[in-house]
Amino acid sequence: MTALKVRGLEAQHGLLKAVRGVDLDLQDGERLALVGANGAGKTTLLRTLAGIHRASAGTIEFDGVDVTSTPAHRRASMGIALVPEGRRLFGSLSVIENLRVASAANRKGAWNVDTVLDAFPQLKPKIKAAAGSLSGGQQQAVAIGRALMTNPRLLLLDEVSLGLSPAAVQGVYESLATVVKQRTTLILVEQDLQRTFDFAERIVCMLEGGVVATGRTDQMTRDEVMGYYFGHRVRKESEAHA
Repeated sequence: MTALKVRGLEAQHGLLKAVRGVDLDLQDGERLALVGANGAGKTTLLRTLAGIHRASAGTIEFDGVDVTSTPAHRRASMGIALVPEGRRLFGSLSVIENLRVASAANRKGAWNVDTVLDAFPQLKPKIKAAAGSLSGGQQQAVAIGRALMTNPRLLLLDEVSLGLSPAAVQGVYESLATVVKQRTTLILVEQDLQRTFDFAERIVCMLEGGVVATGRTDQMTRDEVMGYYFGHRVRKESEAHA
């Protein structure tokens, strides 16, 4: 079943068109990665899917419902959750308070404080600590856990490993394995290509706001992806690997 259907999506920052005519389909339980250089439009695309940034053209359908004009809080209650770049935690609140804030979405499902802490065991000793006092990896775990507390059908992860140590990144991805087992549909923005190939089932390469290629991770090479990343290769989606 198609979880997400995007057609002709565009989004702007003032006069700058940051997302250009993006078409995208995502199946239930699929893990997709967005790849591209800084400024390629990846973050704006995620924010537009989440309803935080307004679409200037095109349509977004989630579970068969047109949500193009639906505000962010309504999309969250429908099952779309964004883990933003920079995490955006309430630094003065404790870990458990940050997690419980998201329960306001009031969606039923497998995720609650106990199951989030089971998935992110590094948070258990820090449950009463202020989120602002945590390490980068621990803060990222709280940010993902907070999104999971909404019991999302579609989880949008922006720059999961940005600014983290290799050990912290490894811990976060080990915890995400639990999310994958729940068959949560995922869109990931990740600069580490090896992580991308290991985690995602499909890659979408973006350049200057548009999609220049898409393919399965087991049918694309790192050299191909890097070529699209830097604009050395240009291929339409219809010409990508099946």
